[in-house]
Amino acid sequence: MEEIVTKKKQKQAVFFAILAAALYAINAPISKLLLNNVSSAMMAAFLYLGAGIGVFIVQIVQKKRNKEKSEKSLTRKELPYTIGMVVLDIAAPLFLMAGLTMTTSANASLLNNFEIVATSVIALIIFHEKVSKRLWIAIGLVTLASLILSFEDVSSLSFSMGSVLVLLACICWGFENNCTRMLSQKNPIEIVIIKGFCSGTGSLVIALIVGEKFPDWIYIAGVLVLGFFAYGLSIFFYIYAQRYLGAAKTSAYYAVSPFIGVAVSFVMFREAPTVWFVVALVIMVGGTYFASTDDCTL
Repeated sequence: MEEIVTKKKQKQAVFFAILAAALYAINAPISKLLLNNVSSAMMAAFLYLGAGIGVFIVQIVQKKRNKEKSEKSLTRKELPYTIGMVVLDIAAPLFLMAGLTMTTSANASLLNNFEIVATSVIALIIFHEKVSKRLWIAIGLVTLASLILSFEDVSSLSFSMGSVLVLLACICWGFENNCTRMLSQKNPIEIVIIKGFCSGTGSLVIALIVGEKFPDWIYIAGVLVLGFFAYGLSIFFYIYAQRYLGAAKTSAYYAVSPFIGVAVSFVMFREAPTVWFVVALVIMVGGTYFASTDDCTL
């Protein structure tokens, strides 16, 4: 009976991971559009503040309707992981938003798959999670595709700084995913609120220090709404998925996100794909297949 319940929860966790991926997929293309009127650090700040504010309102509504589930609160024992999560959540969006100003939205969306590599390798080396042979194949293919996308001109091997910044964001999120994994048995709403307000405030302070100006209120509102869906709700479902799948496996299912992002980017910006982008896309599809079909569970 317990085994049946566990399998049911794992299937539910897979659904949550894919839902989280779909919500996050809209981040790169819509952020790319908003970056025409909002500076990079301000964008990162209001994305997380939107997540924190939105999920905080959800918590209030749940309490009023007495529908809030009994969840464990964070304790002092989890403080190092909580601090790590917040710091990394400040750094990652800053790298991503800066990268988006230097590369196409489709390129950035596809490169986000490198988060699988970062998360899985860190989960293996530091947190000793099991990584299957299929997932290793996926890591190799995704890494190869990411390298192809990181060069402006493959024939001359000149790096694209925008792609490098997106990869740095993925590495930060790889570490952050593993920190969050250590908190996944705790209240996900509490975690998202902490992520949102602390990381958002930190990014806002950085934005003001470097001299960035506040955008018009209409753009602030737009970024806050985007943050609620692409960060707040996405993180909420991602944490639930991690409870039963672990950091590496959840990241593997999350890999569908970049492909949704690429599709949205092509529709929004009509970005013509290069030959090397298509090559990287095919390789990335192969990597995603191996990642999403491996049977490594906790």
